[in-house]
Amino acid sequence: MPEFQASSGSFGAATDPLRVVSIGGGTGLSALLHGLKLYAGGHSPAQRKRSVDIVAIVTVSDDGGSSGRLRREFDVLPPGDIRNCLVALSEDEALLSRLFQYRFESGRGLKGHSFGNLFLTALTHITGDFPDAVKECSDVLAIKGKIFPATASRVSLEATLDDGQRVQGETRISKSRRRIDTIRLCPRRCRPLPDALAAIAEADLITVGPGSLFTSVIPNLLVAGIADAIRRSPAVKAYFVNLMWQPGETTNFSASDHIAALHRHAGGKLLDYAVLNTREIQPTLRRRYARQHSAQVENDFDAIGAMGVNVVCGDLVHESGLVRHNSEAIAAIAIELATEGRARRLMSR
Repeated sequence: MPEFQASSGSFGAATDPLRVVSIGGGTGLSALLHGLKLYAGGHSPAQRKRSVDIVAIVTVSDDGGSSGRLRREFDVLPPGDIRNCLVALSEDEALLSRLFQYRFESGRGLKGHSFGNLFLTALTHITGDFPDAVKECSDVLAIKGKIFPATASRVSLEATLDDGQRVQGETRISKSRRRIDTIRLCPRRCRPLPDALAAIAEADLITVGPGSLFTSVIPNLLVAGIADAIRRSPAVKAYFVNLMWQPGETTNFSASDHIAALHRHAGGKLLDYAVLNTREIQPTLRRRYARQHSAQVENDFDAIGAMGVNVVCGDLVHESGLVRHNSEAIAAIAIELATEGRARRLMSR
């Protein structure tokens, strides 16, 4: 099994914060950002070890739930994934995160909406621009990083399934139980934010995932210019592989299947590393997930190596009632990879 060794050596800019760009959506990206926040500014033990500047690039193709309703009724980009990232990076998680995640349980027109989604929608109408609204909201929450939507265009998803059927919309795609062959954005040509491209070019580490492969992660790579910008960047590129199958989307997918789908949709090889969990999920949780037609993702190391992708292994699981990535564990790996990326950047000068 390949082992990960952090790079060492003298840094010409040893006191400069590492630059990490994290790409994805959903709860997976939020988990990573929550862990990275421990290294951003301040004087905690983690921050004294190595500080980090964080940029999140977030998918905006959601069309379900509160986000979908606001998107249809107010013609705004879906705020849900952005809201989760804002909360993950917020300085005061005790109160503000509870406020932004508060979901109305009753009220005509309000039931099902989260306060954070409504706040971002209102700010979009005040500022006239969704990315500006995200920036203003970031200032209100005093977040430890920057957040950019992958595109300011209003996009939706279309999937082609393994039987040739086409399914439109993230919600319908997620509910499908057939294997997904390809995913695309509609419209296909949409521009990324210049700030996002600049962050990618200047990164020491670019992370992809974790998160729903076809509906949260890959859509970011389909925005015109983003995959090419990642490929050109001297940064280390790492994919945090999902812990479990997502029924329908990635049923029977091994780790290498996830990587192959990423590379196929990105138009070629993109990754330097795959970050894999090696801890077995406890039997009671495995049985619970099996009832939902989900199982632990297989780590097929030889197949990954044959793709020219290195492997980082570790105990990355946080188990409660659900199987989730351990925020601190995956953030610690990200910091080591960013340190390698900084060394690579300095050596190339």
